[in-house]
Amino acid sequence: MQTLTCRMDPARVETLNTSLGVPGSAPRPFAHQVYFWDAQPKDNLGRDGHPKTGGLIPDMGLPRRMWAGGRLQFFKDLELGLEARKQTVLQSTERKTGRAGPLALVTLSHEIFQGKTLCVREEQDLVYLNDPSPDAPKPVPPAAATDETSRQVRSFDATDLFRYSALTFNGHRIHYDRDYCREVEGYPGLVVHGPLLAQYLMIMAQDLLGGLGRFGFRATAPFFDLEEAEFCARSEGDGLVLWVRGPDGRQCMRAEASP
Repeated sequence: MQTLTCRMDPARVETLNTSLGVPGSAPRPFAHQVYFWDAQPKDNLGRDGHPKTGGLIPDMGLPRRMWAGGRLQFFKDLELGLEARKQTVLQSTERKTGRAGPLALVTLSHEIFQGKTLCVREEQDLVYLNDPSPDAPKPVPPAAATDETSRQVRSFDATDLFRYSALTFNGHRIHYDRDYCREVEGYPGLVVHGPLLAQYLMIMAQDLLGGLGRFGFRATAPFFDLEEAEFCARSEGDGLVLWVRGPDGRQCMRAEASP
C-alpha cells in the first residue's frame, strides 16, 4: 500500500478552476487530482517522465503508459484547508495480446479520507504498451454518437496542457514534448490528458444532474492539442451518458454518470 497525505490548499483549487475556465473557488469533482503529489528524484523517472515501474506498479517490460479509464464514487466533499489521506493499493494486473502486440492492464484502487471519513473511492485503469511499429496499421477509433441533448465545445493548446501537467505534477512527456510524441510514441501532436477530458465531462455531469455520486469513463482514442473537442451528453435512466467527440467524428472518451 502507498499512503500520501496532503493539506487541501485552497489556492490549488482556485488555480485549477481558473485554468479550466470554471467560475468560483469551490472544488469540482476530480479536483483531488491536483493534490497528493508523489515527487520522485530524476533518477527514479522513466524515459517518458513518469516514475519508473517496479514499486507499487510492477515492471511489465512495456515502455508506453496510458490512463485508460476509471470509476469514481463521491461520498463527501473534501474540505479545503484540512489534511487528507490517500491510500493506494494494486488491485490487479493482467497481461494480454492485442492487435498491436503485447499489453498489460493495471488497476489501482485509491481511497481518500479526511479523518476517518471516506470521501472518494476511485479505481484507475492503466495500460502499458510496446513502442509502435512504423509498419503497423493505425488503430481505427470508434465513431462517436450524434444524439446528444447537451453539447459544449473546447479546444486545448500547449499552454493548457502545461498548466494541467503542472497542477497535477504530471511529468508525462506526451503532454508537452512534441518531438518525443512524434519520434518515440508515434503521435501527430501533443496528447491531451485523459483525466483533463474526464474532468470536463464530470463538471458537465454535475451541472446537468445537480450533483454527482458516481462516474465511470473509458478512453477510446487519443485527442490532440489544437483540435476542437465536443463534450456531449444525453439522459439515460436517472443518469447520463457522456462522450468526447473529435473533429473527425471519432469517439475519444465515453462515460456514465449518476447523482
